[in-house]
Parts: sequence; structure tokens; C-alpha cells
Amino acid sequence: KAWVSIMYGCNNFCTYCIVPYVRGRERSREPEQILEEVRGLVAEGYKDITLLGQNVNSYGKDLDSNVDFADLLAQINDISGDFLVRFMTSHPKDASKELVDVMASSPKIARHFHLPVQSGSTRVLNAMNRRYTREQYLEKARYIKEKIPDAALTTDIICGFPGETEEEFDETVSLVREVGFDMLYCFIYSPRRGTAAEKMPGRIPHDEQVRRFERLTAAQNEMSLKANEKYVGKTLRLLSDGDEDGKHTARSSQNKIVTLDRFVPAGTFFDAEITASHPFTLEGKVL
Repeated sequence: KAWVSIMYGCNNFCTYCIVPYVRGRERSREPEQILEEVRGLVAEGYKDITLLGQNVNSYGKDLDSNVDFADLLAQINDISGDFLVRFMTSHPKDASKELVDVMASSPKIARHFHLPVQSGSTRVLNAMNRRYTREQYLEKARYIKEKIPDAALTTDIICGFPGETEEEFDETVSLVREVGFDMLYCFIYSPRRGTAAEKMPGRIPHDEQVRRFERLTAAQNEMSLKANEKYVGKTLRLLSDGDEDGKHTARSSQNKIVTLDRFVPAGTFFDAEITASHPFTLEGKVL
């Protein structure tokens, strides 16, 4: 595995986030620098390469090269070699249809889209300064699933943002159920000094934040198991991680962790039949 930073900083100023204040404005690396680095990693034998940025979707907006993130992915896909490319993190407002189309037509781009929604309530999203609505997010999620049917979709959600009502949290739960995420990363809101949200009224008591966290986590666990059940009986192409904690493990293009019936050397692509599913992992028989 290797990680390649393609840009630094952030221009979004979400009201809960300190990143723009400590890392500055967005600064994209020149595309040829990135392509050269990826070519070198592939030549050295790296098989799983993750492109990093606080908001990778806005890559290239500050450059004169007229290369955006979709263009960069397409060029990386054209590099010779057997490897997978992942990326994180994406901001929904910049997740374009062109990006999804490139992913759909590029076999080396992993079938996994991490698209943090943070809340299912348009009012709360506005208070977070996320610059998209619930409906706009749902439209993007539908487009991803339509164009890349085998993709896994994951997200981030903040529970107990200042002023969030019970009804607005219900909207978040309903959005999670409607999208059918493979997995979500759930966080309890905590204030960051210097951010706009730190001074917002309506701070949610910690016990209530925990209750909402547990309710959302329980709902997602059910859906994660359902999402994983559809893989049982299918053959997946996996990349071995070798041995981890005494188990033989590998990872799919969808970023699913698979425990194996026998050892496969790390960094090896191979096929496995999925024999069982759990909320967070799959089990596979090496073919």
C-alpha cells in the first residue's frame, strides 16, 4: 500500500472544522508530479495506491493546467501495471457526474466511494456550511449506484451538532436507510476552538449525543450486514494483506475486508469465493 498527497489545505470552512485555519487554503500539486510519483510506485511493486487530500474532488481548481480530479484519475488509470487506485476524502458538493463516469469506465479505480454526508437535514447541513441539500446528496448517491452498481458507498455523520432537533436527527436516520450505505463512520460532535460552531447555541447534552450515536450505529449495523450478504456465493478479485493479528486477510476493490481459509502472500491479486458475511467483514475461500 502507498499513499500519495495530491493537494493540501481546504477552502470549505465547514463550521465544525479547524482544518482551513491550520492547513491554509487549497494547494494542488502539478499533475505530472503526481503521475510521475504513481508511475514510480507501480514500478516498485505497490498494488494499492490511495490519493489523499482534504477535498480531493476540488483538485486542480488552483492550477493553470486545466486538469481536474476526474482528468487526473483517468490519466492514472492509463498507467501500465496491475494496481488499484483509491482516494479520500470527497466533498459532496464537488462530486461531479464526470468523476463518477470516469470511475465507471476505469478498471483500475477502486469500486468504493467515501462521500461524507454529515447530516440528513438540510437545515443542519446549512448550519454546517456544507453547501448542498439533502436532496442534492441523495441525487448524487443514486447516480453513483446507477453508474457503478458494484460500488460500495460509505459516509461520515456527526451526531448531536449544536441545535440539531430530534426530528432533524430522524432525517439523518432516514437518509442512511434510503441510501443503504455499506458502512458509516459516526462521530459525536465536539467543539473545536476557533470554529464557528463552537459559539453556536443549542449545545446537545453528551448523554443525548451518545443515545443518537448508538441509535444510528445500530441501524447501520443492520444495513452493513445486509449489504455484505449479497456477496456470499460470488467470486471477488482480492488483494492480499498477508497475515494480520494471526488471520489471513485481503481486501476487495469495494474496500471489504475478507478473512481467508489459507495464506496468500501480501501484495498478491487473486480470486476468492465469498462463503460468509458479517457486518464488517466477509469470509472467503481462495480459488
